[in-house]
Amino acid sequence: MNADVQPIPALNLAIAFLPVLLVWLIMQWWSLPSRQALYASGRMLLQLLLVGYVLTYIFESERGLVVVGVLIVMLLAASGIALRPISRNYRHLFWIVCAAIIIGGVSTLILVSQFVFNLDRWYEPTYLIPLGGMIFSNCMNSISLAAERFEAECQQDKEKSEARRTAMNAAMIPQINTLLAVGIVALPGMMTGQILSGVSPLIAAQYQIVVMTMIFGSAGMATAAYLWLIGHVRRSSAER
Repeated sequence: MNADVQPIPALNLAIAFLPVLLVWLIMQWWSLPSRQALYASGRMLLQLLLVGYVLTYIFESERGLVVVGVLIVMLLAASGIALRPISRNYRHLFWIVCAAIIIGGVSTLILVSQFVFNLDRWYEPTYLIPLGGMIFSNCMNSISLAAERFEAECQQDKEKSEARRTAMNAAMIPQINTLLAVGIVALPGMMTGQILSGVSPLIAAQYQIVVMTMIFGSAGMATAAYLWLIGHVRRSSAER
């Protein structure tokens, strides 16, 4: 296998946006929020181009504080985005989400990076930042689903324990589906990237197993932590 990954010319990269353009036209035709999709696509493009330059600097950095700073920014951003589906302005939930991601996400990142991969440097940026990104983003998505469903159940005057179970179940459906589909329906991005770069499929599979368990465990723990914390906060508020 060829271990050299070839850069993608700008014209070829533009061709990859044709399906996005088609979806945008369909959304506009059906009077869906096409501007939001266009904005999201443009923002994605800008963010990834910028992060390419930023990561080049970070990966060459020899300072652990730089890596920790990047992870903190990622965690705070994930916490803010996780609350987006909630209709009301729950600013006080931001720190609850942060705590939940720390409990489920940061603990898993430490476990995997320091005890599974046995890094030469504890702050190795080529591992910590990609792994942190995968963990925090999946925690964010699961908490977002759980928060939206929990609020919807509470607005229907459901018991808090029942609302929590329903919210947890809804949040874990995508995670469980991913576990069931991996290797059969789809090859995950990390495994695909390693294979394309020339890594043995067996080694790529080992790394992907770690990633899948890492994502499922961190998302589940973070979601459970969020639901427990928000339930505790509401009980304390009701008792006052």
